[in-house]
Amino acid sequence: MTTTDQNIELANNFAKVFSTGDVEQILATLHPEATYWVSGGIEGMSGVYDKEGLGALLGGVTSVYENSALAVTPTSAIAQGDKVAVEATSYAKLNNGKVYQNQYHFLFEIRDGQIFSVKEYMDTKHAFDI
Repeated sequence: MTTTDQNIELANNFAKVFSTGDVEQILATLHPEATYWVSGGIEGMSGVYDKEGLGALLGGVTSVYENSALAVTPTSAIAQGDKVAVEATSYAKLNNGKVYQNQYHFLFEIRDGQIFSVKEYMDTKHAFDI
């Protein structure tokens, strides 16, 4: 069993690895049966993904970033039991010259010392516009 501090560290490490844009490493942080949910109704982005589907999504999205990565920076976290809530910001320059800078709330569920599920809440209007 992991402690809440260890769970927060898993969530923060996910953000660190996510910020590299290395899809294989991002997926390696997740439980084999992990799911990833993105809020909103943006076609091609919102919805529930298994690891394979998330890999395909990230592979396509990273191609729009100048540095092939979206930097995600946690700003606060709180944990209870196997759940971790994280507030975060992001930043990336896009190949089209725009800047993507969003605010997030992530809910992580930890199982067997790995991230079992992620729920990503964000400003979907900003994501759609950019």
